[in-house]
Amino acid sequence: MTIDTEAGLSRQESAKAWVLKLARYREPSTWRSVYELLVTLVPFAFLWVLAWAAMDVSPWLSLAIAVLNGGFLVRLFIIQHDCGHASYLPNRRAQDWLGRALGVLTVTPYDVWKRTHSIHHSHHGNLDHRGIGDVMTLTVEEYRAKGFWGRLGYRLYRHPVVLFVLGPSYLFILQNRLPIGLMTSGWRYWVSAMGTNAFVAMTVALILWLGGVMPLLLIYIPTLVIGATIGVWLFYVQHQFEETHWEKGEAWQVHDAALEGSSHYVLPAPLQWITGNIGVHHVHHLYSRIPFYRLTEVLRDHATLAQAQRLSVRESLACVKLNLWDEKARKLISFRDAAAQA
Repeated sequence: MTIDTEAGLSRQESAKAWVLKLARYREPSTWRSVYELLVTLVPFAFLWVLAWAAMDVSPWLSLAIAVLNGGFLVRLFIIQHDCGHASYLPNRRAQDWLGRALGVLTVTPYDVWKRTHSIHHSHHGNLDHRGIGDVMTLTVEEYRAKGFWGRLGYRLYRHPVVLFVLGPSYLFILQNRLPIGLMTSGWRYWVSAMGTNAFVAMTVALILWLGGVMPLLLIYIPTLVIGATIGVWLFYVQHQFEETHWEKGEAWQVHDAALEGSSHYVLPAPLQWITGNIGVHHVHHLYSRIPFYRLTEVLRDHATLAQAQRLSVRESLACVKLNLWDEKARKLISFRDAAAQA
């Protein structure tokens, strides 16, 4: 799943060369952005109304519709994500306010997320800068250096139940209520978090006033949890695959990390649409200013990138067991493989 460098270019030069080539895709189209927003927001609202009406027929039908709507919530998050990268609308102020509005639906404080996600892009794959906006990953040596409780804590953190069942709800429902990682970085992030919390609280209060607790339990929370779970899974497989990229110190280079440390998650067309092409993650990390709806143009025009870092759905399932970065073998390995080495 690694990309071949172009003839005559070193690995670092090749990555930088791709950045120059991808610059032509950066300009968003206002009408296309509005269209993508409408074909996502309108079905999301329709399914909300349909799920509410379905409560009179069957609570299970209502729940099923809410689960389906989790996919559209993911797509709304992708639009919010593009706003954070200043890639969605030509007008920076308009897209920031759109991002803040969508943050109420995704229960994600826009300005907080925008900053922490920027840190992720700036330091992804750098072993000297871990901890904000990424999945905690230890090297084999770091894991072995820990005591019993340290190893146990890391094993629990990397357990699939924690990462993909408990983790998404904790992250979006609880952790997002505070500007974690930016607690002392200024009032702006507190305003973002508390402002989002206030609008989320008003939304919940309105639901309770209009329909009682059942719409909250059958529609609001399931849609949010499913959307969060899908989002966390996507983020995980975009970076936690066997031949990903980690470096230390001066050996780390942002373009190499972007190209080699992000997967190209190949999904069936309906899933690629509902996830906003975010599976084309190696291209996104190379040039984050490209609107999500133009990422497929890049693959169409550049066969090399279309074939690079490909990760199938079946291959992505095996990524769950990869827990530690082996600096010698330069790949992620499982706890079992690390124990066998020892």
